[in-house]
Amino acid sequence: MGDRYAGITRRSLLGGATAVAAAAVTGGTATAAPSDAAAGPAPGGAPAPTPGQVPAIWREFARTPFTHPQIPYVGRAGQRAGAARFPRRPVVADVRDHGAVADGTTDCAPAINRAIAAAGRAGGGTVLIPPGTYRIDGLVRIGYDDVVLRGAGSGRTTLYATRNLTELIGPYGSRYGGDKSSWSWAGGLIWLAPQARWESLVAAVRARAWPFEGWTGNARDEWETLTTVAPATRGSRTVTVADASGLKPGRLVLLRLADDAGHTLLRHMAGDGPGPAAYTWDDKTKLTSYVPYEWPVRVVRVRGRKVTLERPLPLDVRPEWDPRLTTHVPALTGSGVEGLTLEAVETPQSPHLLDKGYNGVTFQCAYDCWADDVVVRHVDNGFGLVAASACTLRRTRVAGRGAHHPYFCREGSHDNLIEDFTIERRTVPAPAGTQLHGINVEGLSSYNVWSRGRMEMGTFDSHRGLPFANVRTDITVENNGRHGGDASAGPLFGARFTHWNIRVTNGRAGLMKIDGLAPYSATVGLNDVTEFDQTDVPDFTGDLHSRLELYGTTDAVRPRNLYEAQRDAVR
Repeated sequence: MGDRYAGITRRSLLGGATAVAAAAVTGGTATAAPSDAAAGPAPGGAPAPTPGQVPAIWREFARTPFTHPQIPYVGRAGQRAGAARFPRRPVVADVRDHGAVADGTTDCAPAINRAIAAAGRAGGGTVLIPPGTYRIDGLVRIGYDDVVLRGAGSGRTTLYATRNLTELIGPYGSRYGGDKSSWSWAGGLIWLAPQARWESLVAAVRARAWPFEGWTGNARDEWETLTTVAPATRGSRTVTVADASGLKPGRLVLLRLADDAGHTLLRHMAGDGPGPAAYTWDDKTKLTSYVPYEWPVRVVRVRGRKVTLERPLPLDVRPEWDPRLTTHVPALTGSGVEGLTLEAVETPQSPHLLDKGYNGVTFQCAYDCWADDVVVRHVDNGFGLVAASACTLRRTRVAGRGAHHPYFCREGSHDNLIEDFTIERRTVPAPAGTQLHGINVEGLSSYNVWSRGRMEMGTFDSHRGLPFANVRTDITVENNGRHGGDASAGPLFGARFTHWNIRVTNGRAGLMKIDGLAPYSATVGLNDVTEFDQTDVPDFTGDLHSRLELYGTTDAVRPRNLYEAQRDAVR
């Protein structure tokens, strides 16, 4: 993997990005951006692409791709940096050989978990679930590296879940107090998490000692420091360390940045400047509980004290933030779920924040993992990323009676890719007192991408907790959800949020047009929208330095998909 990224330079990205822009202007062909030349209907039934306009901000980005003030570089998001194909691991187990029966009545969860354990003991491999309906009265957990749970296709293999996480594990309250259920934003009936994280979380739930769910857990100061890091600027891929003896190519480490008394790290995440400087940070207790910022990244090369990383730095590295590379909970790596439907027994959606835990597929402390061709139905929460990084969710769909969070991304989840996703219109009316968020991001999560989506309900839920540098691109949305987030979690947006080529079918502006909300961010290629039913108030005063381009245009923005253009510029 290291060799693949070693050749990516500012020059190669600049050349590819410039080619994309030039081809769009002149009508020529750029092999670097096949997505721009695609024919046929766009996602969500939008018209086929027509010759469009290249915004000025794209040309600026092509000149400064790793340090642009409004647009983040996300071209390496996803499993194996957005690889087009997932690994095909050899079949090592069939759930039927471990006692699973596709009769819809036999509890097959134990058999499926036995097959997964057998694959884990074999050092990885694929666990097959042949066509049919398999009842599961317990959850299915993947806690072994390089294990893939593969059905025969989302239309052929169904896991029918009869119980929720409250029944299976216990009532999961909140570390922030009150009677909120953390199953509203955590856990899945298919749960991918390393053994250490799983065991500590279950023990904490049963002891009613609610844990921090991230890469270092509650004991956030007990992880080993590998080395301190010298000052560096956002966008750099090579850093200088004090001691490289504990580092080698392929090792996954955490870059940890602590805040200082003046909250200059949080201000930096918000773009610096007068607005963040004047903001009151001290009383945002939920937000400050997310700090230190923890960013997992693989080491690609070590030469003396010079260390090259898999991805560019997401933030500046400054001495006042005590920057260091550390160990972490051993990540789950190389595992996936493919080709199945997880259908929960249909029950009414619970009141807001009282979810019982009929949740779909969740990745926790996972790196380079994936889901492909997976549908979840009748769930409280659909697909979850909890302290998960460099994962890809592709061809996923949330269907059925309606979900609180169809997709959630929280607790410091970074560099993930959700593409070709669908949120279907709910099949029953929403019960009173419930909430719909849509595609969620919160808790200092950064550099995540939602691409090529169709949302028949929901919204772009920036859920406070200062998420920053996230991209939503090439999405059709019926904008009828609401954002969430406790006031103690701080701002809705940090810097470098980008909404690029967004088609809002009901013309509602809230959380789509963000030039008046998000600092140092960009809204590019959005149809005419108006504010109604939800007024989003900016957190920061003064000039937000946010850009609005090609607003209300009838021509498609070029490049059509911001993530794909960045990705393809370096192929």
